[in-house]
Amino acid sequence: MSLIKSKLIQNITESNPHLFIRDVERIVNTIFNEITQSLAEGKRVELRGFGAFSVQHRKERTGRNPRTGEAVQVEEKFIPRFKTGKELRLKLNSKNSTSVQVDRRLTYNLF
Repeated sequence: MSLIKSKLIQNITESNPHLFIRDVERIVNTIFNEITQSLAEGKRVELRGFGAFSVQHRKERTGRNPRTGEAVQVEEKFIPRFKTGKELRLKLNSKNSTSVQVDRRLTYNLF
């Protein structure tokens, strides 16, 4: 199951009934806009315990068209990168993680 932005807003609103949906939407959009703007400026964004976003520069190069083998010029580009934080890595690899238990149940039920 994926977590999309509208579901994130709904979860936050349900956890904080004193907040209006429009306020939660504004908060989530502001956070995403700040992250996006910082990356566009070439800055690194670090969220302690969660991870760090950064931008990697890829130089212009000559590539190959896999179908024809023809040389193709590939323009320079900037690629967003994400490195998980220690707490997130530990939670994902923990034996007590909810997602692991769900996956095990599903695997167990399938066989």
